[in-house]
Amino acid sequence: MRTIDLSPLYRSFIGSDHLASLIDAASRAEKQSTYPPYNIELLGDDKYRVTMAIAGFSKDDVSIQVEENTLTITGTKKAETEDKESKERKFLHKGISERNFERKFQLGDHVKVLAADMENGLLHIDMERVIPEAKKPRQIEIGSRLLENQ
Repeated sequence: MRTIDLSPLYRSFIGSDHLASLIDAASRAEKQSTYPPYNIELLGDDKYRVTMAIAGFSKDDVSIQVEENTLTITGTKKAETEDKESKERKFLHKGISERNFERKFQLGDHVKVLAADMENGLLHIDMERVIPEAKKPRQIEIGSRLLENQ
């Protein structure tokens, strides 16, 4: 019996309830690099946080963009030839990766990016699902009529 690993659904999708689109997008997301490492947290009923470990990157090196339902985080370091301090440094071991990256997350319907902050080498991006009033369930009273001219 074959088992289906649904972990890709939890790695790249935030607040989406459409299983078919999730499975389709998860197959595309599997082609992404695993760098930089990240966490996705559920902070409340409709509140989420993505935390990425981006040691060595400054605020100026990181770009965050939301287009339609895609959150894109890009990190670009300047070339080491431009940094004269790095010319003087000699590493015996260099295990902290500072390579450029691009990470994309599919956002669910009505998920809005609220804020981003960077602290101690961690980038935090807070999001919330804000359902419009027109989409929320409403109670219909029995016997009520729709009056055209009120």
